[in-house]
Amino acid sequence: MTEGFEIRGVNHLALVCRDMAATVAFYEGILGMPLIKTIQLGGGAGQHFFFDCGGGNSLAFFWFPDAPPAAPGIAMPADRPDRGAIRSAHGSMNHVAFHVPAEAIDGYVGRLRDAGVECSEVMNHDDSEWGVARDTHDGVFVRSVYFRDPDGILLEFAAWTRELGHDDVSHDPAVASNG
Repeated sequence: MTEGFEIRGVNHLALVCRDMAATVAFYEGILGMPLIKTIQLGGGAGQHFFFDCGGGNSLAFFWFPDAPPAAPGIAMPADRPDRGAIRSAHGSMNHVAFHVPAEAIDGYVGRLRDAGVECSEVMNHDDSEWGVARDTHDGVFVRSVYFRDPDGILLEFAAWTRELGHDDVSHDPAVASNG
């Protein structure tokens, strides 16, 4: 086997927003992610802002004055997973999951709603047919809550409930059927 690259995590994930001021108000004001770097792109091409999302990782946003409009159901899911609309197009960004403490996730639902953010109930992800259990049990590997930012980007607070092992990798990867 070839030696891999020394990957140390995600430096940043860059998304595109419609309104940088609304994005700053949401990510810094509501979610509490400090704005750590701002860039004005040359020639009036737009802006590029970075937020600290913990663990040495950043979430970044571009704002382009002439960007095409959002395309829900193509470039992003049309709705939250708890409503069944999770598909998005090849090459799209489906959602961003932020790692949160397991003991805090239940309380985060109320905090999001108090801030006016519509969100799912906490979902208990397991290996059942539909991948979600009503209650926690030994097979639940992550608990999460889903919500959207001002541009409709699907976000998730996710908390691992157990350490993953070799038995958690048990499916063969799917192969494209259309060549």
